[in-house]
Amino acid sequence: MRKFVTIMSLVLLSVALLFPIAEAAPKVSVGAKNFTEQYVVGNLISLLLKANGFDVKEVFGVGSTIAREGLKTGQTDLYAEYTGTAWLNYLNHDEQITEPVELYQKVKQEDLEKNKIVWLDRFPLNNTYALAIKKEDVSTYGTSISQLAEYVNAHPGEVKFGSNHEFFERPDGFFGMTKAYGMNVSDNVVAIMDTGLTYESVANGQINIAMVFATDGKLKKFGLQVMEDDKNFFPVYNLCVTIRQEILDQYPDIQTILQPLAELLDNETIQGLNYRVDAEEIPAKIVAKEFLEKHNLLK
Repeated sequence: MRKFVTIMSLVLLSVALLFPIAEAAPKVSVGAKNFTEQYVVGNLISLLLKANGFDVKEVFGVGSTIAREGLKTGQTDLYAEYTGTAWLNYLNHDEQITEPVELYQKVKQEDLEKNKIVWLDRFPLNNTYALAIKKEDVSTYGTSISQLAEYVNAHPGEVKFGSNHEFFERPDGFFGMTKAYGMNVSDNVVAIMDTGLTYESVANGQINIAMVFATDGKLKKFGLQVMEDDKNFFPVYNLCVTIRQEILDQYPDIQTILQPLAELLDNETIQGLNYRVDAEEIPAKIVAKEFLEKHNLLK
């Protein structure tokens, strides 16, 4: 019996040497909020990690607060977040910083010290509030908000605005913007509507100026022109991958794997990807996969 056990042990050892047991793939969970841009970027992150040997659990389609709390509590390992959102909403600062690199550095340092959350490379895209007009109206209103203010003040009550409720009500929103630009506007020239409707309303001529988000695919869909915020009134909302420090310490290659996104995703690029999802109705995962294949980032 003892001889049999010895022989079997040798056989098992030989098999193990010939056919070593493969190591389990490292597991991470990737989050994304519940709007188009987040689905696109969430899939970009997920696909890149999968292509580099990670077993990825996707936690997509949650609200901003849930996404952030999931990261803090360890239910999610990483997701893409906006610098302005973190500074104003999560780190609870009232001071508005309009210089992108300064804001990124402050958020990065404070979130690491307080919450052990690491902000990876800053993306060029800035999904901030913006004002948009029909391209054919540039000759009337100009290309900047300062030029718009001059026109509004010279033509009282003529220009109609469209805004969502939040931007209209918040102190650093619509009337904060008009004050900063010296624009004389009363609330009776502002139509309050859902964000998605502002794009269609300005395109159809129901309003003249729409509150929009700077990277929304609907800007391309409706052929709208974003006006230059030449006084840097609007907050900065650069996108970055945020990751728990313990996960990055465990898998430091994640930063290198995801770094190409910080080189490629500017406003024009992400707007085009968002457009494919919103206007062409292509699933975000397919849009993300084709983008990565185009740039030879999938193995």
